[in-house]
Amino acid sequence: MARRAQRRSQNGRTQRRVRDLDNEGIIPVLARAVREVEGAAQRGPVNGQGRMKFQVVALLVREERARLKADTESSESQRNEQLKRLDGIATILAKTGTRDTSLLQLLAEDAEIGPDARALRREMMERAGLEVPDEPAPVRRSTENGDAEHRRVTPPSVVARKLSNPFLVPDFSGVALTSRPRRLAGWELLGPLFRSFEYGGASACMPLPEPESLTAPGGHTLMKHQAQLINAAGEGHRTFLLADEPGLGKTAQALLAAQAANAYPLLVVVPNVVKTNWAREAERWTPTHPATVVHGDGDDMNGFADIVVVNYEILDRHVGWLSDFGFKGMVVDEAHFIKNKTSQRSQHVLHLSEKIRARGGRPLLMALTGTPLINDIEDFRAIWQFLGWIDDKVPLGPLMECLEETGLNPADGPQFYGAARTCVVNQGIVRRRKVDVAADIPARRVADLPVELDDALGRSIKAAEADLAKRMVHRYNTALETRISGRTVEGIDHELVRRVAGWELEDSSSSSDGENVFSMVRRIGQAKAGLAADYAAQLARNVGKVVFFAKHVDVMDTAERLFDERGLRYSSIRGDQTPSVRQKNIDAFVEDPDVSVAVCSLMAAGVGLNLQVASNLVLAELSWTDAEQTQAIDRIHRIGQDEPVTAWRVIAAHTIDTRIAELIDSKAGLAAVALDGSDAEVGSSSDVQLEALVSLLTSALEAEEKAQAGRRRKRSVIAR
Repeated sequence: MARRAQRRSQNGRTQRRVRDLDNEGIIPVLARAVREVEGAAQRGPVNGQGRMKFQVVALLVREERARLKADTESSESQRNEQLKRLDGIATILAKTGTRDTSLLQLLAEDAEIGPDARALRREMMERAGLEVPDEPAPVRRSTENGDAEHRRVTPPSVVARKLSNPFLVPDFSGVALTSRPRRLAGWELLGPLFRSFEYGGASACMPLPEPESLTAPGGHTLMKHQAQLINAAGEGHRTFLLADEPGLGKTAQALLAAQAANAYPLLVVVPNVVKTNWAREAERWTPTHPATVVHGDGDDMNGFADIVVVNYEILDRHVGWLSDFGFKGMVVDEAHFIKNKTSQRSQHVLHLSEKIRARGGRPLLMALTGTPLINDIEDFRAIWQFLGWIDDKVPLGPLMECLEETGLNPADGPQFYGAARTCVVNQGIVRRRKVDVAADIPARRVADLPVELDDALGRSIKAAEADLAKRMVHRYNTALETRISGRTVEGIDHELVRRVAGWELEDSSSSSDGENVFSMVRRIGQAKAGLAADYAAQLARNVGKVVFFAKHVDVMDTAERLFDERGLRYSSIRGDQTPSVRQKNIDAFVEDPDVSVAVCSLMAAGVGLNLQVASNLVLAELSWTDAEQTQAIDRIHRIGQDEPVTAWRVIAAHTIDTRIAELIDSKAGLAAVALDGSDAEVGSSSDVQLEALVSLLTSALEAEEKAQAGRRRKRSVIAR
């Protein structure tokens, strides 16, 4: 009896200890927070406080996952148990994201982490008893816009620079008088200017001077298209939308254009993932002009440098001193990041541009992006405003003068659109394609690699796809039976098919209940992960270095486990890494011959990286747009590549994956139509999602019709 009582007492203590451990640390805090967000999403659109909580929970889940994987003190069973609990939180986040799809934007690599979110992150970490790192710096929470200045910082070296040169005199020597509309007064012009690019036309590139030399200062050899832009800056052109296809050396062109224009000090605003690379490129191309990178509060930056590199995510802290630093040039890399004018980062960039232009002296302004247009011609608006070509209402300066000189107005239709497009292009749009200017870059090809999903997961995916098709067929038949218009169509009503597919897509975006196109594609990616990684391992053994791209963390985890099992060394490039860790991993892949594979996040590594040491790339998961796929391939198909490039796209045979791949290939990017003179069909991510459902439903209806015809023939034979 005494022993049993003692055992019960010990078991009770053990159970209590387990329960205590379950309630310690960051995971219980995250679990409570994610349930609150889930409840809010079930009641309707998530408000600002809930959205902030969703983003912070996602960030802390990533951080805790990384910490657990690096933990060598805990046992494997303890780590697995904690990772399992994190997966539960991540699942709730995913379900909540499918209920309110606008939340998914907060998980993007380039999503802004506002001061209130940083403060909430600190709060939650303190509540969990964790040590809060100095970076990001603590800020005072506030909901008042006017309180933003209290969060701003001024690095010590910037103060020292101001003290050494207190008299920063405006330079009005190059300021032209503001051009006001005369003949076109009263006409709404911005809409027609945007529409002028919808009609396509010749390749959109301003006239550029022929280069006298292809040698850059320092002895580097330039390609002709690079030297042309640099010469244009040297001859006095000061605004550029540099929209060359990825891989044509936009970074070098921007740095050398700034040197040709003597646009120092130069401000460079970039995504966080590439700011270290910008400093390296500056040291390579313009070594006589020192560059400094702003991290955190900027305590370690060099306020006397000629080139200041800062990332979008911390602009809110530094916009104050950047506004009156006296910059004579500004470069915005991956400028499509500012397309949403209501975002904080876009507003900060436009504010800085306005301040720099207001000082006069004809500053150099450059917007760099290989994908200036993704889903809408209006994506141009913020970029044009940054460059000073337009404001919120009208064209400005030289652009307005050019439109006046055409003698045309929007009522003249196509004639006006053609002339207006030329006027805009000549302000400084520079767009060159690899096929036209870089003949020495070897060809590239996308090779589809069909794989059979014949395991239990593959069978469940095919069953789920059949259930989805069955649900849409039922919806189609119900709509057909209840139609009150009296309209009849012989065979399949394709207009109704599109409507039903649209309803399904809308429901999929707003609800997490049941199987939908998004969850199915997600599961297909998980099912392909091991097969894609196996093929990448074979390539690495046979042809050398390979880049492996995936959209989701668990697919990357699966691949890395397989590479470990095969004894292959790899570098991991993810969104939750610090810039220094990411750069260390990139350098290992590029420089260490024993590192065979770079395992890359499509979001974190899809822009701004040079991985041309490899000539083979594996796309483990499909994107919804051709632009994402192209950006990934262009990490290796770029200047410096001397071998033909092959992108191996892993596709799940006999699933919706196959149709999505075909749709992506059939739809050109908007930039190809607006800037390259292509007349191909334009496609967006929503187009591909809708067309995939249309295809699935059409195939199901055709199969149903065929089955019904077979039954009718059989009955006819029996009757005879």
